[in-house]
Amino acid sequence: MTDEEWLRYAIRLAQRAESRGEVPVGALLVHNDRCIAEGWNQPIQTNDPTAHAEIVALRKAGQKLNNYRLNDTTLYVTLEPCVMCMGAIAHARVKRLVFGAYDPKRGAVCHALQLSDAPFLNHHVEWTGGVLEADCADLLSDFFKGRRKQSKVG
Repeated sequence: MTDEEWLRYAIRLAQRAESRGEVPVGALLVHNDRCIAEGWNQPIQTNDPTAHAEIVALRKAGQKLNNYRLNDTTLYVTLEPCVMCMGAIAHARVKRLVFGAYDPKRGAVCHALQLSDAPFLNHHVEWTGGVLEADCADLLSDFFKGRRKQSKVG
C-alpha cells in the first residue's frame, strides 16, 4: 500500500477517537507492508495522559512482536507527534514516520522541536510530513470548532 492509503487508514482510526469524544488522532504501525498495530487517542477514556494514538500503537506492536525494539517499521499518524511520542518513537527504533497535519505549536518532528534527528538521541527517524495534510488538518479543526461552539452553548 502507499503512504496515502495507510494515512487514510489512520484517518479512520482518528474518527474512532472522535466518536468517543477524544481529539481525533489515529496511528498505525506497519512492518513488511502489514499493519501490526493500531491506536487512536484515548487519554480521556482511559484516564491516562500517555494514551496518545502513537503510544497506544507502539505498545501494541511491542506486545505483538515480543520486543520493545520496533526495527524496520513505519509509523503512520494523522498529526505531527509531540515530544513524548517522538521520544518513544526514537527509543523504539521506528525506522520511518509518516504524518499528515503539521503541528506548529507542539510538533516535535520539525516545528517546536526537531527530535527526528536530535544529536543527543542515538536513533534518527526518517520522516515525511504533510501526507493528506488537508484531510488530517480539517478533521482536527472541525473537532475543535465543534468543541468551542459546544462550550458557548453549554
